[in-house]
Amino acid sequence: MSSRKRALLAASSAHAVHDGLTDLIYVLLPIWQAQFAISYAMIGLLRASYSGVMAGFQLLASRLARRWGRERMLIGGTALAGVAYLIAGQAGGLATLLIALMLGGLGASTQHPLASSLVTDAYEPGGGVKQALSQYNFAGDIGKTLIPGAVGLLLLVVSWQTSVTLIGLLGLAAALLLWWLIPAAQPASAAHRVKAAAGRGNRSGSAGGLRALLATGTLDSTVRMGFLTFLPFLLKSKGAGTAGIGVALSLLFVGGAFGKLLCGYLGARIGMMKTVWLTESATSACIVAAVLLPLAGVMTMLPLLGLALNGTSSVLYGAVPELAAPGRREQAFALFYTGTIGAGALSPVLFGRVGDVMGVPVALLSLAALLLLTLPLAWRVQKSL
Repeated sequence: MSSRKRALLAASSAHAVHDGLTDLIYVLLPIWQAQFAISYAMIGLLRASYSGVMAGFQLLASRLARRWGRERMLIGGTALAGVAYLIAGQAGGLATLLIALMLGGLGASTQHPLASSLVTDAYEPGGGVKQALSQYNFAGDIGKTLIPGAVGLLLLVVSWQTSVTLIGLLGLAAALLLWWLIPAAQPASAAHRVKAAAGRGNRSGSAGGLRALLATGTLDSTVRMGFLTFLPFLLKSKGAGTAGIGVALSLLFVGGAFGKLLCGYLGARIGMMKTVWLTESATSACIVAAVLLPLAGVMTMLPLLGLALNGTSSVLYGAVPELAAPGRREQAFALFYTGTIGAGALSPVLFGRVGDVMGVPVALLSLAALLLLTLPLAWRVQKSL
């Protein structure tokens, strides 16, 4: 296997495992609410403790990788995420659970900036960066589909503590896999990256367009993370059990995986702005429908909702290199990931409070309305491309 393919397989494996571990929390939130008798705001805090730490330490992970090596940081972060789930499986109280989730977020902070740059550096010399990044993003949705769905089925036969412990062991196994897969020598040197950046022409980037793109991604992530946090509770209120919630999330993420591929194709054919307008409008309408429809209708609609909900991000990621100034692409990626994931971390806390005061349906409808603000922002991004 060539070093390019090994790099892509390693990055894709890391993305699948980390995204699966991150989104598994949505399956576990209703169980933790029942066991620890906590409010929706506290549920949002639990979710934010993982994603907030993950967002906050991504820039630091990039800096530390220059000193300690990208391979060590990515492998160590994956192992730490596994250990965090082992600790969560033994949690007898809310404090231990909160600490475990923060450790998991710390481990997960290494994945996005390091794995995406691993793919970029591997494929830039011979071309095909965008296609490789598309495959890398698709792998993340595969992890979101398989791991929460598998745990939803496991919960039918074993306790949540046992299920979470097994997932922790999966994280440690993934770290060993990365140790074997990641090429010892990266195919692109720092000198080559500088030369490649200069070779892309005299394009100076667009600071205004990049800010509009970050705002678009922030709103998209706010709605996506908020909706995913409250979806299990919406389904539970409509009569779904634990296994049903796991299956529902799998349906949503299957649609999201294909949405990444479809929206990448649409973005190339009809443009970024039209694609974002299509997907965000569809997402907003589907969220409203999810609130109003009975359980059977929601389950039927979830793949379509997932397609629109997750598909937008692939178009937004692809615009980052085009708006970044030469030589500042990695920094632009890090800022974009930090902003979007940070917004996703705050969303469950803010809208959890809305859910406590006004109910989950009102919180979801508020998210649907907020998403429409992305439409004028996408127009501003398109002008800068």
